Amino acid sequence: MAWNEPGGGNQGGKDPWGNKDDQGPPDLDEAFRKLQNNLSEMFGGKKSAGSGGGAAGAGGAGFSAGMLGVIAVVLLLGWAVMGVYTIDQQERGVVLRFGKQLPEVILPGLHWNPPLIDNVMKENVTRVRDITIDSDMLTQDENIVKVVNMTVQYVIGDVKLYLLKVKNPDVSLIQATESALRHEVGSAVMNDVLTEGRGALGTTVHARIQTYMDDYGTGITVTQVNIDETAPPDAVRAAFDDVIKAKEDEVRFRNEADAYANQVVPEARGEAQRLLEEAAGYKQRVISQATGEASRFNQLYAEYKAAPEVTRERIYIDTMEAVMSNSTKILMDVEGGNNILYLPLDKIMESNQSRNNDRQTSFGGSNSSSLGQDNDTGSRGTRRERN
Repeated sequence: MAWNEPGGGNQGGKDPWGNKDDQGPPDLDEAFRKLQNNLSEMFGGKKSAGSGGGAAGAGGAGFSAGMLGVIAVVLLLGWAVMGVYTIDQQERGVVLRFGKQLPEVILPGLHWNPPLIDNVMKENVTRVRDITIDSDMLTQDENIVKVVNMTVQYVIGDVKLYLLKVKNPDVSLIQATESALRHEVGSAVMNDVLTEGRGALGTTVHARIQTYMDDYGTGITVTQVNIDETAPPDAVRAAFDDVIKAKEDEVRFRNEADAYANQVVPEARGEAQRLLEEAAGYKQRVISQATGEASRFNQLYAEYKAAPEVTRERIYIDTMEAVMSNSTKILMDVEGGNNILYLPLDKIMESNQSRNNDRQTSFGGSNSSSLGQDNDTGSRGTRRERN
């Protein structure tokens, strides 16, 4: 007979696993008591007894101890999780343990510190911060100067000093900047502050502010000081603008004069050098021509001594050819009659004029021509007297 059939092997209404043959809902109180017993055994408690009034009292005590243990474990886990934190790449951290500063600086990464015991303070040390100051200053010569848009840029150099040494280092920087600016402006005259001394003013103010920050221990490093504008008081600004314009015009005129001088002086020097070279060339040419004429005359005189008549005739012919080559009139001397034949010699002369000019230039100077003309004249007169 099967176990689940009536009168079969299921004796006492139980299934093969020992459970009662009860199709009703499970007993929640029994399940809860088993859970309490298990938790009590885990945390060192005693196992509760069976059902009944006494067992119920023991179960209540076990329930209280088990729940407290669970709550303690949850609180412990939550406390441990609260201590996990991260430091960004741009940040640095400082840890205070029971209010006392730890020596190390927390570097970027994942870290853990016990919460409620350690206090972690983080600060960005790479971001460039700035402050702007506008103020009226009194110069050394008792004039008022307005400093407009003075910007101070800074970073955090020492995070421990910045967070712990001074209560409000940014306010200290503003006060130190005003103090340094008044000190430097008060030591200078107004003309320097308004014009070319403004760049030097920014440098000196930068150095003085950094000195103050180091003395105060703020941990601030000043990177740059920019003074955008310095101006006189509004009542006299127009007069100062006129003075500045006049100085700018002076500089502009001076630059134009220098540019003109740089242009004219080299040209004058080049012209002078050219004239010197031309004079030297002319001198050399005249000396060479004079030397050549003297040598030619000496050679001609030697030939004249050897054959006076022939030499005189030749000199006369060459001289007349050189003189009459540029003339458009033709004179012809015909012996034994007055017949004159006309030829278009003027046209021939025009076509050969350039060639005759070159020949005249290579022939010689005026001294030899004059000498030859004198000799030829005497010779011509002699021939005519003979005829």
